Amino acid sequence: MAEADEASVRGDFDDAVLEHFGVATTFFRRDGRFFVRSDGPDGALEEYPVAYTFGAEPLQQLLIALPGGRLQALSVAWDTRPAGEGGQRWFHLYPGEPIPHDDVLHWTARAQNWNTMCAECHSTRLQRGYDLGRDAYDTTWSDLDVGCEACHGPGSLHVAGAGEGGLVELASPREWRFAAGVPIAQRTPTTGPRPELDTCGRCHARRAPLVDGWEPGAPLLDTHRPVLLEESLYFADGQIQDEVYVWGSFLQSRMHAAGVTCSDCHDPHSLAIEAPDATCARCHEPAVFARPQHHHHPAGSTGASCVSCHMPERTYMVVDARHDHSFRVPRPDLADELGTPDVCTACHAGRTSAWAAAALRGWGAGREGTSHFGEALHAGRRRAPGAAGALAALVADEAQPAIVRATALQLLAAQAGVPAARLSAAVSRGAAASDPLIRLAAAQAAPALAPPERLRRTGVLLEDPRKAVRVEAARALVDVPASLWRAEARRALTDALAEYRAAQQSNADRPAAHVNLASLHAQYGELSEARAEFAAALRLEPNYVPAWVNLADLFRLEGKEVDAEAALRRAVEIAPEVAAVHHALGLGLARQERVDEALVPLERAAQLAPQDPRFAYVYGVALHSTGDTSGALAVLADAHRRHPEDTELMWALATMARDAGRRDEALRWVAALEALLPGDPRLGRLRTDLETPPSDAP
Repeated sequence: MAEADEASVRGDFDDAVLEHFGVATTFFRRDGRFFVRSDGPDGALEEYPVAYTFGAEPLQQLLIALPGGRLQALSVAWDTRPAGEGGQRWFHLYPGEPIPHDDVLHWTARAQNWNTMCAECHSTRLQRGYDLGRDAYDTTWSDLDVGCEACHGPGSLHVAGAGEGGLVELASPREWRFAAGVPIAQRTPTTGPRPELDTCGRCHARRAPLVDGWEPGAPLLDTHRPVLLEESLYFADGQIQDEVYVWGSFLQSRMHAAGVTCSDCHDPHSLAIEAPDATCARCHEPAVFARPQHHHHPAGSTGASCVSCHMPERTYMVVDARHDHSFRVPRPDLADELGTPDVCTACHAGRTSAWAAAALRGWGAGREGTSHFGEALHAGRRRAPGAAGALAALVADEAQPAIVRATALQLLAAQAGVPAARLSAAVSRGAAASDPLIRLAAAQAAPALAPPERLRRTGVLLEDPRKAVRVEAARALVDVPASLWRAEARRALTDALAEYRAAQQSNADRPAAHVNLASLHAQYGELSEARAEFAAALRLEPNYVPAWVNLADLFRLEGKEVDAEAALRRAVEIAPEVAAVHHALGLGLARQERVDEALVPLERAAQLAPQDPRFAYVYGVALHSTGDTSGALAVLADAHRRHPEDTELMWALATMARDAGRRDEALRWVAALEALLPGDPRLGRLRTDLETPPSDAP
């Protein structure tokens, strides 16, 4: 990042024009300054001076100063690559879609705001300095760009120590040595602190901040809440999908497990890296790995390079190719099953994954029959048969990376019909894990447990060493009835809730933080405070759907069903393809005893999200309540075919068939339930009821 001047600006400002869906953006100079003419926050073309350049290779963005201390990243960027590689041109970061002035992705919108979306990782000692009352920033920094103090702390402490101490040490002493006959180097010492990974993860992880500012050397989960291998961010096998910034993929790798850290490959000061294969050769004996018997490609070819097979690229921001850092062994045998990228066919265009899998088998490198955690995560995302058991086994498998086990626990809690004992055991295991990511997932999974069990299994997390775990535990436990708490545990909840509130308040420029605070107020019956927080969220982002949906819940608590319905209809208008919004509207109409009207949004929810059995269940129950039992049974049976282990669906099928006089059909559902819930006394009573002849039978 640099002030816009002749030295920093890379793009063509000689009246260059880029047109994008009817909007012409012009770049020009005046009086020695650089200007852009483009559509502003109201859609009208306006002239803006360029305040800063942002980035250098392979693209450079421009930052425009807007009122309220905002710096906004223009969505037209300069491609700094050589012309022979397609560069030296202006291009739009959303080339295939119109981004009108009222779109959340427009360059003047909150999503493109430098102060909150970019600055933390591109400047040193940043304080966002957001003032909610003025909706304005007084952002400060010690260095405009990333300097030494961004990672090592204030240089004044170093100076005060006369050159000794004062700076945060990030890289622990280590060596990599080859043992006799072993082609991969081993770390000496084999273990040790790795603070640099937390430091790098502050910017190279997909995460949410818990504080405004950062203390160098602090553990990552004391200042941020990193995301796990969530759908739409990562493919089911852990490969990068959305822009996730390396950390989450590296944590999956065997290299991470072996003790490798970022600076083993990257020079954090020069940003340089040796030629990739030379870097790999430091720890991987070239006589074993850099030969055709290993890579099965002609020497010197693209396919012979380590990174081609083990660090595939994915392009973001149109021109910026990023390497996956999970260093995985290619699994073309799983690509079709899991819907994941296949690095082999990415190079061998026109070939299939089956062809690639056969080639690996021919080399003796095929892995068919070898399990991969992606199979369980894929099943969990689809809520497929057997998913709960596979996920529970993954949570318990200590040989798997912590981020994988944590993701499995998060997914397990989202499965329908998981036996309470299985989920409780998994959450308990997660809460006792040594890795904070797994403990974080245990706190996130806890709301799926009944309140007494939730408190018993995760109450300890309120005093966890990591702030991210404590605040997540507070959110999970806040609605546990007061009668279940011991005094000391209640004090721990109070302290953790204070941290939770502070974390939300430090993010007051994000609408999600206000929705979180509103929900907390509502749980305590503080309805006027909740309304104020929802209003703040909608001032920041009028089209923020979670605010409208949760505001509808608040109106319902106040008995304002008309207002609740209006809020939900506004949410449907904003997000017509989001199943949960239609579902919420349907439930609201049903509460008003307008069941016939409710059927329309409930059906739409079930159609939009067939992977979620809950939507089909509620739609089926609603049909049944209108007297359409045949239709209800058809909907539920169809959902059961997709989710054959969902006991809630099966209970509904059994009881509805019983009520319709279809006793044999009901008994079949009871038998299926007995296989999944052996010994459940409710099933014994239901079977007895079905097998007892009617009182008027001869």
